[in-house]
Amino acid sequence: MKVILRDDVEKLGLAGEAVNVKSGYARNFLVPRKLAFVATAGALRRIGEEMKQRGRNIEKEKIELTAMASKMSELSVTIPMRVGEEEKLYGSVTGQMVADSLSNQGYKVDRRSIVIEEPIRTLGAHQVSVKLKHGVGASIKVNVVAE
Repeated sequence: MKVILRDDVEKLGLAGEAVNVKSGYARNFLVPRKLAFVATAGALRRIGEEMKQRGRNIEKEKIELTAMASKMSELSVTIPMRVGEEEKLYGSVTGQMVADSLSNQGYKVDRRSIVIEEPIRTLGAHQVSVKLKHGVGASIKVNVVAE
């Protein structure tokens, strides 16, 4: 069955693409969740209009996210951790801890969008990147201090 995707579907395609899927998958999953239309002439026109509107909304959102990312780049987050001998941390700093500290400062960020390259297991300043939507990202400074 040929369907036109309304949203990006992982491992299937991007919004606006026409793809062939099994009829049961289309009837029982994609269409009821409004992830796709059955490919007809009317659906092609409708998805064209939706894609234009979506493009305008994405541009507005990118501008807002870029402004938020520039403010976040100037941020520094302090996280208190328990410390053992030789100033080694018990455990490591997680994305959830950074997300909670950011939410305390007024930035709502999902923990999965915080990228910690190597586990933070020492005191001091570290750089952590935050990936926002549409390819916009920021790098914040994380200070780990003894509790």
